[in-house]
Amino acid sequence: MSTTLKSIVEENTTIAGRRFDLFFMALIILSLVSYAVETIPDLPEPVIELLNYAEIAIVTLFTVEYGLRIYVASRKWRFATSFYGLIDLIAILPFYLALVLPALAGTGLDLRMLRMIRLLRLFRAFKVVRYSKAIRLFAAAFQIAKAELVLFFITACMLLYIAAAGIHFFESEAQPQAFSSWFSSLWWAVVTLTTVGYGDVYPITLGGRIFTFFLLLIGIGTIAVPSGIIASALGRARAQQEESK
Repeated sequence: MSTTLKSIVEENTTIAGRRFDLFFMALIILSLVSYAVETIPDLPEPVIELLNYAEIAIVTLFTVEYGLRIYVASRKWRFATSFYGLIDLIAILPFYLALVLPALAGTGLDLRMLRMIRLLRLFRAFKVVRYSKAIRLFAAAFQIAKAELVLFFITACMLLYIAAAGIHFFESEAQPQAFSSWFSSLWWAVVTLTTVGYGDVYPITLGGRIFTFFLLLIGIGTIAVPSGIIASALGRARAQQEESK
């Protein structure tokens, strides 16, 4: 194996390695833009053909890159099963599955948006140390507040269950289509507890409205609690970093 090829693919200490990373970063952005354009309805046929050819070229280049990364990896299986290795594979796999199994082509399965995750490699490509420190700070904060966040998540799930059950009890007879079961009521519970309030489903009975009033009060606190926990944990994590210095 050529050590030059390995340094280009895996490292960015050389000009060639930096250009290799930036080229595929630009390719990812081009792929994401192409995906967004394809969602525009009533595109002219020439534009559709151009986008299809562009996707074929992009997938081909990503496949070559994926093969190179496996080829130069010291532990090939470890890379293939790593986070970035799996993202690289999943992003190109639907294209080849559609070729082997044409029936999949009409399912709308398209995972190109997952390529955006690979833009995290920009941190490595540009050696943005301050962002790496910020990421470590957030990781430390979540580690500090892990128990509180888990408790909050469990409590929120319990509140969602009670909210869906309660609104089903009050509104199922008055609005059998909107609140026919607990599962159909769960959408309303999520929207209400998060205080989004789309207004597509709402209570019309007196009991349902009173129940909703108290649920909205709880929802306001539900939104504020995790923000306060994370903010406090960030402050503690930053203080710990300062002390370690």
